[in-house]
Amino acid sequence: MFTGIVEELGEITAVENLGDASRFRLRGPVVTEGAQHGDSIAVNGVCLTVVEHEGDEFTADVMQETLQRSSLGALGVGSRVNLERPTAVGSRLGGHIVQGHVDGTGQVLARTPSEHWEIVRVSLPADLARYVVEKGSITVDGISLTVVEAGPDYFTVSLIPTTLDLTTLGHKQPGDPVNLEVDVVAKYVERLLANSQGAGK
Repeated sequence: MFTGIVEELGEITAVENLGDASRFRLRGPVVTEGAQHGDSIAVNGVCLTVVEHEGDEFTADVMQETLQRSSLGALGVGSRVNLERPTAVGSRLGGHIVQGHVDGTGQVLARTPSEHWEIVRVSLPADLARYVVEKGSITVDGISLTVVEAGPDYFTVSLIPTTLDLTTLGHKQPGDPVNLEVDVVAKYVERLLANSQGAGK
């Protein structure tokens, strides 16, 4: 489990095509400290498994399903990525419960700068819109954010300078894809309500 609090802005240093998958090599001095084979690291909100670890770099295999469902397939050597290690049991939950399982992708639609923050509008796939509510939580490229406005096919978030400086959202431009993970609690509630209504028939 992750919390959506990005630990560092890493970089993809190599991409190897494996046919039905890709192997990424990524640089991240913070997240690789003490990393072991089999550990999980969230890369732009996608939970990946460490295959190898050497120095401040690690490799991870990304299967075709993940490349198609997320924005990782559009990345290449030199791409900056948000990195986060799983939260430790008993530690503070700084963001919200993030699984690292991307539900879909959106696109940055617009950026509106203010003096001390910036409003970013992101497109929202129709099948995810019902899970997104104003003042609720959503994960964008692995970043836990609060929804400012929830429209039928978009949402907005307000970014503070720290988020702009330390994550990929400080560099994303209109048209760029982002990974989206909606609040898992909303999905569980929907499933439980559907089951209870079905049982009552």
